Amino acid sequence: MRVLVVDDHAIVRQGVHRILESAGDPIDVYEAETGARAMELLSDGPCDLVVLDIALRGRNGIAVMKSIKALYPRLPVLILSLHPEDQYAVRALRAGAAGYITKDAAPAELLEAVRLAMRGQKFMSPRVAERLATGAYTPGPEQLHEILSNREFQIFQLIACGQTVSRIAVHLHISVKTVSTHRMHVLQKLHLTTNAELTRYALERYLA
Repeated sequence: MRVLVVDDHAIVRQGVHRILESAGDPIDVYEAETGARAMELLSDGPCDLVVLDIALRGRNGIAVMKSIKALYPRLPVLILSLHPEDQYAVRALRAGAAGYITKDAAPAELLEAVRLAMRGQKFMSPRVAERLATGAYTPGPEQLHEILSNREFQIFQLIACGQTVSRIAVHLHISVKTVSTHRMHVLQKLHLTTNAELTRYALERYLA
């Protein structure tokens, strides 16, 4: 089995690498620290599974996953995240992820997710499965952030963490005008008017 681990922290990549090898099955593990490098490695040869960090620098993991699925629609992608599943799991699974694993999960949980993904099944908690069951989930006032696009959600979190529009533009390699437009859409969708209200919304829901 050939597995690609994509994370911008070497210690995380190596940790996942060791966990996968500990299962005892024949396996080749490749590592990439950026989405661009991941795409290069995938173009070099076939891969059976991708384990992908959701918080890559410059381009978030869900966007990278969409690029991967566009070229390799049958390739399973497991999302690896520091964030609790309440923040990203539904978003990731709706976007085509084979599962959502938090970085504090036990090694056995990661191995189970890999086994399910290789069988064409999805790995998720019962709570997330319930929310995905009908596909008709409508967020209430406490979950309005779930209607944000992936880019809007990324900018929402950066603003909530105190980043300025100009710094966000540099970090994401987009224009200040684009960031400002996304910010306006975020405020409209969350029924907020100021950055202070946005930050309070994020902190109350442990999103920042």
